[in-house]
Amino acid sequence: MIKINENFLRLKDNYLFSNINQRVNQYLKQNPLADIIRLGIGDVTRPIPKAITSAIKKAAEELEDKETFKGYGPEQGYDFLKEKIIKNEYRGLNIKSDEVFISDGAKCDTGNIIEIFDKDIKVGITDPVYPVYLDSNIMCGRKDTDIIYINATEKNDFTPIPEELEEVPDLIYICSPNNPTGVAMKKEILEKWVKFAREQGSIILFDDAYEAFIEEEDIPHSIYEIEGAKEVAIEFKSYSKTAGFTGLRCAYTIVPKELVVKRQIQEITDSFSNNLGNNSISINKLWNRRSTTKFNGVSYVIQRAAEAVYTEEGKKGINENIKYYKENTKIILEGLKKAGITCYGGINSPYIWMKIPKGISSWEYFDILLKQYNIVGTPGVGFGTNGEGYFRLTAFGDRDKTKEAMERISKG
Repeated sequence: MIKINENFLRLKDNYLFSNINQRVNQYLKQNPLADIIRLGIGDVTRPIPKAITSAIKKAAEELEDKETFKGYGPEQGYDFLKEKIIKNEYRGLNIKSDEVFISDGAKCDTGNIIEIFDKDIKVGITDPVYPVYLDSNIMCGRKDTDIIYINATEKNDFTPIPEELEEVPDLIYICSPNNPTGVAMKKEILEKWVKFAREQGSIILFDDAYEAFIEEEDIPHSIYEIEGAKEVAIEFKSYSKTAGFTGLRCAYTIVPKELVVKRQIQEITDSFSNNLGNNSISINKLWNRRSTTKFNGVSYVIQRAAEAVYTEEGKKGINENIKYYKENTKIILEGLKKAGITCYGGINSPYIWMKIPKGISSWEYFDILLKQYNIVGTPGVGFGTNGEGYFRLTAFGDRDKTKEAMERISKG
């Protein structure tokens, strides 16, 4: 008899953002003329810079010619893109080409990386948090008792520190700048986490997808700016929000070769010891093995598009788009404060974390914004228990619509 993976039944019926779409679509069926302003899902709205689309066209045309045609590419990504990433994103941090893995999204990699770890380990996840971290661990069979929730609240300025832990996680998810709170960890806080991981033998899964929005000097752009981080951290970055690739799909993950774990099962083949001694396993080699088995690589055309991100024209266009979104965050912050609403984030990230009135649940507030103001946001509780009482807005909307949304809220 066929059996299903029972862990999927432990998930909520719908993914958070699918649930939001369903509610909005149901409302529009009853109110087809409603002028909806969407500040909920973090999808970009600015067009991709011409330098990037030109690279796409050129690469596509290469596929018409026998001499330049490309079939399967390396699963880990083409060297031409890896070299640009190292030169532009990791200058001076001693990242090697075989530590860079090109993928189709940070969401995919943060969800897939846990496959290479035993399911019977403890996983630390901040609360509130991006839903994929928790859901992917549930899918792979982690029990509720295996999840350690790390409180990120007003009490600790939404930046938890290791000293607050009551239990030691084996894997630790850190998203900075954070989704959903919009708060970024300062260097001194990240240093504490790296020190903790080194002392406890933990591994940090560092989601750095919103790094391009960092403004303040004391916020690291990479966890590898912290001494010793290459021994304990895997970093995930994406072109989705940085360069508008939400529809093109391209990202990259850094898995340093210094990152190893002690073997626990003696029968494991020595082929993964990476000459580190019979007691150590290379995470880099394991992730490479997983990638070559279950992933055929990002398309040549898209990788050429990502390469164009690092041209002078590409950088100029991207910086203009990021500047546009940052201006949107200022408009939202000013609008909410004018309306007397307490809010966080929006300085080093595209997300604004707003506090809603007491006595109203975040889903009730969602309905109020939708039905009374025709504005769509994201209920905080969708990101975890500590998200109740809060609401997330994004800066990825149209400028005029963003201004209008704030006018609607301030008048209400």
